Amino acid sequence: MNTQHYKQLVSKLPLLKAEIGKVIVGQHEAIDEVLITLLAGGHCLLEGVPGLAKTLLVKTMADALAMSFKRVQFTPDLMPGDILGTEVLEEDHQTGRKFFQFNKGPIFANVVLADEINRTPPKTQAALLEAMQEYRVTYNGQDYPLPRPFLIIATQNPIEQAGTYPLPEAQLDRFLLYIRLGYPSETEELAVLRQTTGTNRPALSTIFTDEEVLELQNLTRQVHISDELLTMVNRLVRSTRPGTGPSDQTPVAFVKQWGEWGAGPRAGQALILCAKARAVLNERFSVIPDDIRALAHPVLRHRVALNFRAESEGITTDTLIDKVLAELKL
Repeated sequence: MNTQHYKQLVSKLPLLKAEIGKVIVGQHEAIDEVLITLLAGGHCLLEGVPGLAKTLLVKTMADALAMSFKRVQFTPDLMPGDILGTEVLEEDHQTGRKFFQFNKGPIFANVVLADEINRTPPKTQAALLEAMQEYRVTYNGQDYPLPRPFLIIATQNPIEQAGTYPLPEAQLDRFLLYIRLGYPSETEELAVLRQTTGTNRPALSTIFTDEEVLELQNLTRQVHISDELLTMVNRLVRSTRPGTGPSDQTPVAFVKQWGEWGAGPRAGQALILCAKARAVLNERFSVIPDDIRALAHPVLRHRVALNFRAESEGITTDTLIDKVLAELKL
């Protein structure tokens, strides 16, 4: 591990956040979580009502990283080929020979915004998630590798559910983080109104190259985490399961009462990797308990399912996670 080189790279992360802050007012937690997803080499689901600058946030980050960016608006008639690409018949003008040429779709970009992913049928959703997981597109027996770094950010509108195709739990689990955007504060909203209704358009500087982002992703996996914190993550994840708790013999009572099922081992892997990424984002080379607590909700909220009793009592997954953290004194 070239410590000096990595320190120089990590010291530029506050500059990246400052560049994004030129365009995006507030939403600091969401910005951090998107950057954590990038550093951890995963993908995220972004949920928020219309008008919270989800698209602008993602495009601004891509611009500050000089990464190619594509946005796909998901609709009920969108087909897998519209995302992945398709073959077209071409002709060599010199020889007259005809041949099929694969035209790459919008997924062949460093950052892909899958806007309103729950508005397209399962066949198209599955094609996107397969490419997201495999980092390649297979067409007519030929593999086409996707560019690196590669980040998919899928968005959902929590208000309108009519005519949508909710992602199955197994596919939700493929997203590293489930990020929720809330309304800005009064001060932040006033700043948005002032900043976005004039002629000023801030110019963004490029902070990292693609190669440097890949180096930071490599560094993230090298960050130290103690056995004590590994045990903490393991207890937290296991305690979300209705059949188990801090030990198999003593399940957490309210989890057994409200939970349909809990998080699997992938949740623990995600929480550890994201905690390491948060340490890097905060210019540290070791995970601390705050990293785990801060990321428990975006890592677990889409990996825990509640039963009808919980829903009838107004219990949400975030409420359950809060109570588990308190129960375990984490």
